[in-house]
Amino acid sequence: MSADQRPFVPVDFDRPSIARVFDALMGGQDNYEADRVALRQILEISPDAQAMAKEVRHWLVRTVRYLTDREGIDQFLDLGSGFPSMDNTHQVAQRYNPEAQVVYVDRDPVVQAHGRALLAANDFAHMVAADLTEPAEVVEELARTHRLDFDRPVGLVLCAIVHHIQDLDEARKTVRAYVDALAPGSFVALLHQHNPADGSEAADVATALEKRFNGTGLDTLYRTRDEIESFFEGLDLMEPGLTYPHLWWPDGPRFTPLSPVNFTSLGGVARKP
Repeated sequence: MSADQRPFVPVDFDRPSIARVFDALMGGQDNYEADRVALRQILEISPDAQAMAKEVRHWLVRTVRYLTDREGIDQFLDLGSGFPSMDNTHQVAQRYNPEAQVVYVDRDPVVQAHGRALLAANDFAHMVAADLTEPAEVVEELARTHRLDFDRPVGLVLCAIVHHIQDLDEARKTVRAYVDALAPGSFVALLHQHNPADGSEAADVATALEKRFNGTGLDTLYRTRDEIESFFEGLDLMEPGLTYPHLWWPDGPRFTPLSPVNFTSLGGVARKP
């Protein structure tokens, strides 16, 4: 049985889900009361968290646009994707190349069901049910089903997902396994939660959020800059390097004020030589 044909897993409505909480942050409808409770707890610590979720989505839009339009990438692997809804990877890529192949990988059963329904009419976008922490299985399945051609460059998207892998060595090994499977000329777009650990309000917010959700299933590690940079080892970081999402090639002047939560994420795009 292929990964995208696995049986539907029952949903635990009493526990929040990473994908559904992000959907709630974005003002979506694909979430439940447990997810909305988590949202309210996040907003108690960081009232601007919903605006920051949109900053993350804007970063994703700009990076995928760059890779498709400027670098000619025509196939993407989006790991831990969440709901493939408005302005997600396939929509952005296919604006510039209607035949850009996009594969979403997520283990959340609600994401799987909604994603398959949403993408049913799109011949070039697919939802695969799999655990991203099993890279050998994911890559083998996608290569076997011809979803992606790993002999050609791929755009690997890791947007706000690696920080949910608790062990740093495991996180590094997971990312490295995917990078090793990519052809030269591939790109990695990675955004990760960050604790500047400098006594600032941003550091306080990062520490409070990490502590609040420890052990809830929404565990998030706000890593240091050096730790996040380690995921790009052996890759060539593109300008402007590893930076705050709002500084990664913004579309124009900023009209809304920044808040501490804007400084609790770092993102970058790198090329595999």
